[in-house]
Formats: sequence, C-alpha cells, structure tokens
Amino acid sequence: MTAIEQVLTLVRPDILALTAYSSARKESKGWRASPEPSRWVWLDANENPETPSAHKPLLNRYPEPQPADLVAQLAALYGVAPAQVLVTRGSDEGLDLLLRTFCRAGQDAILITPPTYGMYVVAAGIQGARTVAVPLVREQNFALNATAILKAVTPEVKLVFLCSPNNPTGGLLARDAVLSLVNSLAGRAVVVVDEAYVDFSGQPSLATAIAAHPNLVVLRTLSKAYGLAGARVGTTIADPVVIAVLQKVIAPYPVPTPVLSAALAALTPAGLAAAHESAAMLVTERTRLAAALAKLPAVRRVWPSDANFLLVEVADSTKAMAAGRAAGVIWRDRSKDVPNSIRITVGTAEENNSTLEVLSRA
Repeated sequence: MTAIEQVLTLVRPDILALTAYSSARKESKGWRASPEPSRWVWLDANENPETPSAHKPLLNRYPEPQPADLVAQLAALYGVAPAQVLVTRGSDEGLDLLLRTFCRAGQDAILITPPTYGMYVVAAGIQGARTVAVPLVREQNFALNATAILKAVTPEVKLVFLCSPNNPTGGLLARDAVLSLVNSLAGRAVVVVDEAYVDFSGQPSLATAIAAHPNLVVLRTLSKAYGLAGARVGTTIADPVVIAVLQKVIAPYPVPTPVLSAALAALTPAGLAAAHESAAMLVTERTRLAAALAKLPAVRRVWPSDANFLLVEVADSTKAMAAGRAAGVIWRDRSKDVPNSIRITVGTAEENNSTLEVLSRA
C-alpha cells in the first residue's frame, strides 16, 4: 500500500463514496476557457442577467469555485503545485473541511496540544468528534511532547492539529520534531500544521515537505501578514489526492468575486513587497515591545514569540485587563491557558506605546 493509499484509509468511507455536488460553474469550466467567452449567453446557473444596483464590480454571476489565477498565485507564493492548493474562507474553513472529511461523528477523534487555538476543539465538537489533549511542555518554552503524542494516538484519532507558530504562546514548533512526528504517524493519522503566523517567524513553511509526507496538511492564510483578515482567504495545502477528496466537501462557491480581487491585488509584486515590509516592521516592533515589557514591574514573563503577538505573564491579569479596557486598549486574556497571562498583538509603534503606558501603571 502506497503512502497516499494509507492516508485514504483514514478518510470517512461515506465521503470517499460521495458524489460531489456539480455546480454550474464547475460544469462550464471548459466553456469559460474557450475563445471569446464574453459572447456566450449564460443561462445555466439561475443568475440574474444583470446587477440591478450601481454596484461595481458586477456581482450577478457566480465566481469560479477555485479561481485558477488565484490558485496559481497561491501555489507560487507557498512553493507548491497548484494541484496541492484548495482556497477556503479563511484557514478556519480548511480545518472544518478536514474534520468533516476524516472524522465520523461519535466515533473518531482529533488530538491537540494545548494551550493552542480554540477552534480545533470547537470544530471537533460540531462534528461530534472527541478531543484528545497532550499539553505542550511549558518548561521547554511550550515544546512538543512527541513521545506522549505517539502514545495518545489511538486508531480513533484521525487528525493531529499542531499550530506553529503556536497561538497563544507564539513559539515556532521545532521543524525536525514535527516532521519526525509526521513520519511516525504515517498510516495512522494526518498531521495538520496551522501556519497562520509563520510569515513572522523568518523560517520556511513545512508545505514543501508534503510531497514526501502525504499525511501532512498545512493551513495558510492571508489574514495576518497580508492584512486581509476581513476578506477571509485561506489555503489548505495537501497531497493532490487529499485535495480532491476535500473538493467533495467544500461549498460550491467559496471565493466571492470581491475577495478574489482583493487577494489578487495582495499577490501582485507591489502587494507582496508591501506585505513583506509590513511583516518586517511588526517583527521589529515585536522585539522592541518584548524588551520594554520585560522591564515593567507588573510583568512577570514575556514568552518568546515567532508570531505577531506576545504572550505576557503579569502579576494580576484581571487588574491588567481592566486597566487596558479603561484606557481603550484591548488585549486578550489567556489566563485559562496560562495563569495570569494576556496576549498582546503587536501593533503600530504608537499602539505599542499605548500598551506600555497602560501596563506601566497596572
């Protein structure tokens, strides 16, 4: 049995047998590629033949399910083949698709490494999947406990979610440790690495390792470094066979036309240069903010970060959060994950100065 055939044994049998919904735009793909497509009369998708309002661009036609130009641009950005790319409504939709594809309600489970992103548990709960938790090792800056993870992966565990850099702790998981885990779980589970913040780490993505490890899936997003949180553009990167299965589950038109325009603009040479400059600025501010926070009496510890935020342990998180709200500066209380900790997003220099001013008085 090949490696990808092993992965397919983990997919819900009913999903494998499912005949995907065939939208009008999927069926018209060949026609759209023909010469002078603007001359065709489109009467296949029950659309309004016009946009009644004066809104521009015209939005009366359904978009392509997976816009070829956007797929190509994202594949180039992430260094993978277009066949490995699925565009989703944020990376959250990607993890939801994975849950629905691999986990049978009431039977299967996922594994997470807390403290980590809360949507993994929420998505599992919606699907009716159980959650197995193997905590990160706090004493090692929240490192993976690979030995414990391998022991905890039973046949019911179909997906292992790793967030790197991790939210809310901010640290990048060791690449060798992640790939060793992926290799050890071949044929047993799919490892999903959420790289929403990797653009701030200065380290390469794991996406290029998918070709050698078909049980590896990487989630990326344009929400953070590319500043498109309001557009919801995510990318699920996986083996082409896995992408083909996910295509059966995804909604017919996940990329709205205005979103497509915003994403393509962000991926032009000028857009990429601006994103890189913005990320570099935030990394510089992250360093300055971390050093300044560490000197404040109210701050007990600033955890190392490879993301665009800092996890900060304070003397009294309730008091600190109240001081922030009173000054109109909003952070995230993460005490449920790490006692007396708040997560502070790195903002502009002026915004970061506001954080320092408030916490200097907390």
